[in-house]
Amino acid sequence: MRMWNTWREMEELRRSIDQLFNGFTPTAPRPQSRFVFLPGHSARAYPSINIHEDADHYYVYAVAPGVDPQSLDISVMGAALTIKGEKKRNDKDVKPEAYHRSERAEGKFIRTVELPTDVKAEHVSAEYKNGLLTITLPKAEEAKSKAVAVKVA
Repeated sequence: MRMWNTWREMEELRRSIDQLFNGFTPTAPRPQSRFVFLPGHSARAYPSINIHEDADHYYVYAVAPGVDPQSLDISVMGAALTIKGEKKRNDKDVKPEAYHRSERAEGKFIRTVELPTDVKAEHVSAEYKNGLLTITLPKAEEAKSKAVAVKVA
């Protein structure tokens, strides 16, 4: 016969509650790709990007394989760059119960990043090739560094 132990019962209850909430918390391990496009979850982190600059431009490289280039919508307001698009499902005829594994996500996404300075929105260009979106953003004149000549007296 098992003796009633309040502390052991409370510990078991705590473990059960932890297991229940581990599946719902944002920090719980889960397959990232299944949730990447869900609004308010990770859609704001797709696509992954790198940004670098030279004297006259910012360059944004966005990794977005499988995205229909026609769905891409790129806009700039001040120093904010927004990339919108949609990654469509390629296997529409496959029923969900037929999958053994489904890690590729699909759906609409939107990502906005702040650039260090304003850019010339009217001269922004973009190219999509082999799943890589390259955006070239000319810096606004007031954002460029200017050399100042020092007069020697």
